[in-house]
Amino acid sequence: MTALNDRRSRHLGASRRELFESLERGALKGLPATPFEFAEWKQCRVGLDYHVEIDKHYYSVPYALLKEKLWARKTASTVELFHNGRRVAAHVRSSSNRKPTTVREHMPSSHRRYAEWTPERLQRKAAEIGPRTAILVEVIIAERTHPEQGFRSCIGILRFAKSYGAERLEAACARALDIGARSYTSVKSILKNNLDRQRPAEATDGPAITHPNIRGPGYFH
Repeated sequence: MTALNDRRSRHLGASRRELFESLERGALKGLPATPFEFAEWKQCRVGLDYHVEIDKHYYSVPYALLKEKLWARKTASTVELFHNGRRVAAHVRSSSNRKPTTVREHMPSSHRRYAEWTPERLQRKAAEIGPRTAILVEVIIAERTHPEQGFRSCIGILRFAKSYGAERLEAACARALDIGARSYTSVKSILKNNLDRQRPAEATDGPAITHPNIRGPGYFH
């Protein structure tokens, strides 16, 4: 390779080494401090709980950006959020589905921005639909570290009354409570699959079937 690089080209009038030294060496830059990392971009909108959904996980942004459109840059290890070209939040990427990652500084000192949606108002709206809906909303809010983190689920559940009716929503909430499925996605699945029209089978004290070949407890005495 040394001889090849030092050989002068009749076409160029110089060797490869001479061309490298005169043209290219001065333009070389050092390698970057960190290796290249593949990233994907996605546009998203901030919810009422000042979180955005990225791959079924919720990441917080400053509460002043409610309902704003953001760009999310996600890599294998991080999620960065940008508003008008400026980075407003950065999180370690999480694989926990339907759970929030919240930076305390992103929360409002007082929840004035939530004056129209408070836990009390959500529970009043739910009570207008029915007692089981009110209980489900109360449970969802109580299970969150910060009540506002449950607003997205509760508001989504209450909106089902417009498309499915209050009676079906009340039945769906009752079924969700019975089976321990306390989430927006669970209520949505119950309504979509018409499971609210069915009641869970009640347990019986007797045998599951009656048949002459079943010996029963007296057989062994």
